[in-house]
Amino acid sequence: MVSPLLLSTSTPLLLPSSRRWPYLRSVATPSLRCPPSIAFPKPSQRPNLWRPNSSNCLRFFGRTHDRGTSIGGAEPESPIPDEAPLGEDSAAFDPRQQKLSSWACFTAILGAVLVALDVLWISPSTGFGTVYIDAVSRLSERPEVVLLMLIVIFAIVHSGLASLRDDGEKLIGERAYRVLFAGVSLPLVVSTVVYFINHRYDGAQLWQLQNVFGLHELVWFSSFISFLFLYPSTFNLLEVAAVDKPKLHLWETGIMRITRHPQMVGQVIWCLAHTLWIGNTVAVAASVGLIAHHIYGVWNGDRRLALRYGEAFEVLKSRTSVIPFAAILDGRQKLPKDYYKEFIRLPYLTIIILSLGTYLAHPLMQAFSFRLLW
Repeated sequence: MVSPLLLSTSTPLLLPSSRRWPYLRSVATPSLRCPPSIAFPKPSQRPNLWRPNSSNCLRFFGRTHDRGTSIGGAEPESPIPDEAPLGEDSAAFDPRQQKLSSWACFTAILGAVLVALDVLWISPSTGFGTVYIDAVSRLSERPEVVLLMLIVIFAIVHSGLASLRDDGEKLIGERAYRVLFAGVSLPLVVSTVVYFINHRYDGAQLWQLQNVFGLHELVWFSSFISFLFLYPSTFNLLEVAAVDKPKLHLWETGIMRITRHPQMVGQVIWCLAHTLWIGNTVAVAASVGLIAHHIYGVWNGDRRLALRYGEAFEVLKSRTSVIPFAAILDGRQKLPKDYYKEFIRLPYLTIIILSLGTYLAHPLMQAFSFRLLW
């Protein structure tokens, strides 16, 4: 029930994150100057942006170089091919690169956050969550309206802070801004989810299909698939908890080959499945609010990536798609023969286990929500 708020190459590029890119680990690559052009699928799509003296030159390397300034000396023999990886390997996890101290710190931070959330927000005696829900509920007696307002408030705060991330990180640092971002967003999403659980059957019934043969299995399978799309943004849990310095990642493999915005796709699948099952105005309001928020996130996410990565993102954008499988079907995305290996990784296994655990924990989640009386 819980809606969460994803190669072959002839001249590969070694990015700062190449240590986590297993395909490039063993490739010896000459140092590169700024390439004069990039090969797009069609000549008409080639922007005249790659100039050696451009301020955007080699932006994906994290620095710029003027004309005649090489990064070590040698020129590449040919322009970067369209298939050359520019982004990071999604869900890559190397146990040898992990530090026990980092995960111990992550566990401590997670415990502290949960305690603070309970004391400052959830607990009726000490938290502000009840005051917040009561204040919004006074604006309307209809639960679908209240739920939609809760989603709108969360969307404004969450997307607003995401849009201000670059300036905020310059002002207070990456870790401090991540703490601020999570500290404001987490209470709001908990309130919205709990209100939805408590009022999901309070709206006007529009249809009743729960007795239709096979519908429960369809909803269950759709929800399970949605979680595989929903969570690529949390592949690096140490960054989520600000143990590692948070980054705005340019993912390229795994689920990103199917859709460039898997979180939006997963949210749409989840919403359609649960709306079909519940069939009332509260479910419709939740779906409208969440889907609208994630569609906005498609535009805002592309905008932020373009500002951060420049031409590298434009190339990746040209060979991926928002609509699932569209880039694959029209030939812009070519799947490697061993594509399935990009999913046989610990982060995806973790998502599968958590998804099954969430389904089995539905009764506990409902009991917890009912006790809050939100």
